This record gives sequence, structure tokens and C-alpha cells, in this order.
Amino acid sequence: MAKAEKIMVIRHGEKPQGAIPPYGVTVDGEQDVNSLLVAGWTRAGALAVLFAPSRGELQSPELAKPQTVFAGSDDAGKSSKRPEETVSIVAQKLKLRTNTTYAVGQEQELTTAAMSCDGVVLIGWEHKHIPLIANAILGNTSAPQNWPGARFDVVWVFDLDATSDAYRFSQVCELLLPGDSPEPIL
Repeated sequence: MAKAEKIMVIRHGEKPQGAIPPYGVTVDGEQDVNSLLVAGWTRAGALAVLFAPSRGELQSPELAKPQTVFAGSDDAGKSSKRPEETVSIVAQKLKLRTNTTYAVGQEQELTTAAMSCDGVVLIGWEHKHIPLIANAILGNTSAPQNWPGARFDVVWVFDLDATSDAYRFSQVCELLLPGDSPEPIL
């Protein structure tokens, strides 16, 4: 059975604060509270360079080009489109289809599916539930158990150790946009 050699998890890009400006906007330019802010779309574009640079090496040796991309589903249009929007440009650049089978609340099922993929996996998800993904991958709670609401700028990386067949956790600060922090999540 396949087992992903690397799983990278990101939070969706910047989001609106309710029904006040600045507004979320769809890929078609329509105002939508469930979509990314323009800054979130900027991050989505920058993530394509982070995970799939057109020239040169990846920004960090801890990162890799994904072969599989997952994003939280928007639950039949009733919830956030932001996770899928955030990974959409990476997937498009790499000519990959984004798997949106799983929604928030299905982190265990998502993790099982991601771990059974070949190669490198990228997951875009809702920040409050990313620690649940980490716990399922690691089989313990050694990763931070709270993703701060103001942090959109970190990649959680899980590398498979071939000897122990367990995953090792690390963090990569994206440093893509002004204001991104060089500090990991504690």
C-alpha cells in the first residue's frame, strides 16, 4: 500500500471579516463572504511559486512539488470556498485536480486518504481544524494544538521516516507577502 512521503498542510488565504469591507471576491470578481480577500488571492498566486517555481529551486528544502492536492469542500455552496481557492493556482500550474471530497469535520478521513497517496501531498484547510489533521498524521499531539487566527503564512510539513514508518513534523514560514512572520506557530 502506498504511503505519502511528504504531506504539507496550509491554511486558506486571507478572508473577509464578515459582511464589511474589504469583501471576499470570487475568481470571477463577484463579492462573496465565503471567498478570499484580494490579499488571499495574492497569497494563492505566491503559493504557486513556493510549491512549483518556474525557475530554480524551491524556497525551502523542507518543501516539495505536490503530486496530489486536497482542499476542504465548500459543502454544496454552504460554507467557505477559501481552502480550494487557495490551492487552486498551485493545482492549475501543476495540472492537478484538487480533491474536495472531504469537508471540515472529516479530518480523520482526509488524513487516511492523504497518507495513502504516492509521493507528495498538499492540503489546504480551515485553520481551527489543522491541528486535528496533525494529530491524525502523527498519532499524537506533539504539533501545536492551536493555529492562531491571524496566521496565514505557515506550512506544516510531515515527512515520512522510512526507518520508523512514522511522520516527522516541521514548519516552514512562507515569507511570501508583506507582514508574513519568520516565526513558527508555537
